[in-house]
Amino acid sequence: MASALGAQVSLASPVGASGYGRSSSCKGSNTVNFCNKSWIGTTLSWESKALKSRHMNKIFSMSVEQASKSKVAVKPLELDNAKEPPLNLYKPKEPYTATIVSVERLVGSKAPGETCHIVIDHGGNVPYWEGQSYGVIPPGENPKKPGFPNTVRLYSIASTRYGDSFDGKTASLCVRRAVYYDPETGKENPSKKGICSNFLCDSKPGDEVQITGPSGKIMLLPEDDPNATHIMIATGTGVAPYRGYLRRMFLEDVPTFKFGGLAWLFLGVANTDSLLYDEEFTGYLQQYPDNFRYDKALSREQKNKNGGKMYVQDKIEEYSDEIFKLLDGGAHIYFCGLKGMMPGIQDTLKRVAEQRGESWEQKLSQLKKNKQWHVEVY
Repeated sequence: MASALGAQVSLASPVGASGYGRSSSCKGSNTVNFCNKSWIGTTLSWESKALKSRHMNKIFSMSVEQASKSKVAVKPLELDNAKEPPLNLYKPKEPYTATIVSVERLVGSKAPGETCHIVIDHGGNVPYWEGQSYGVIPPGENPKKPGFPNTVRLYSIASTRYGDSFDGKTASLCVRRAVYYDPETGKENPSKKGICSNFLCDSKPGDEVQITGPSGKIMLLPEDDPNATHIMIATGTGVAPYRGYLRRMFLEDVPTFKFGGLAWLFLGVANTDSLLYDEEFTGYLQQYPDNFRYDKALSREQKNKNGGKMYVQDKIEEYSDEIFKLLDGGAHIYFCGLKGMMPGIQDTLKRVAEQRGESWEQKLSQLKKNKQWHVEVY
């Protein structure tokens, strides 16, 4: 894929085994060892920063086209050999210095707020699995602790372990710019803006970024059954881990994972202009109609059955019978987004369970016991 787009490719020489030294989950010689860099594969050699940015833009747009054609080859395949996910390879006191590859606005002009897709080059040195998060330490001094660096902000990774360039060297983040509007004047107050989100959305190709991690195990994609059902529920940027799941299922040619189950995405945003990665998801829907379902809740454009705004929990209620049957059959269900989404969703699920003559508390307990219930909210 990369060489077809005109990038120069060069092989990286293996380096010493003293590289990472930060993971407590290192395994024996029959697995990828995240405590050394000896497995690092090919790297892209760029002619210029401008070419690098244009190249990534082209990959990003072409990946949508690929969804309706054939799957994309990925490398190094050794990334799929590890038996345990990499965890906390880099910590806040010793972060990894990565480089910004590109920053792209994802939403249209009528979207409330700005959300960006940010590609970060980690050189293959901070490997991760789908569903994990990176920490980002924005530059500058912590305003609450003068003399100390800013605190770490966690972001769900929005790409597969192979990254948007399919070479295991990048990770992508889906970041909404956090701004604050004074409730009395209605004007933006720059002094209260989100430090990290604004740093990331304002960054330029070539800028350095301090990252930690990867972290998290609750949202890892279970792959023991390639024919399983995965019900994914997101609000806004909570769609990030699901983009990684879906690229792994439908876009990438991964020899060890051939998905034949059902992936069902529910995405809640304000309006059509706020949809994230919609072209990618629509492409999967067209190519894999038997394996992918995609339902959108547009709160400012759609009405629920009671005439109110359409939220993601209303979509869940609309398909509740089917969802409960899938859960009874062993389906995994995931929730990612703002923590305010969960009370409404829980109330809806409880009401539906009672209508079915079931106890939601017992059902939820069983789902958690069976490891079918995955929640990451912030």
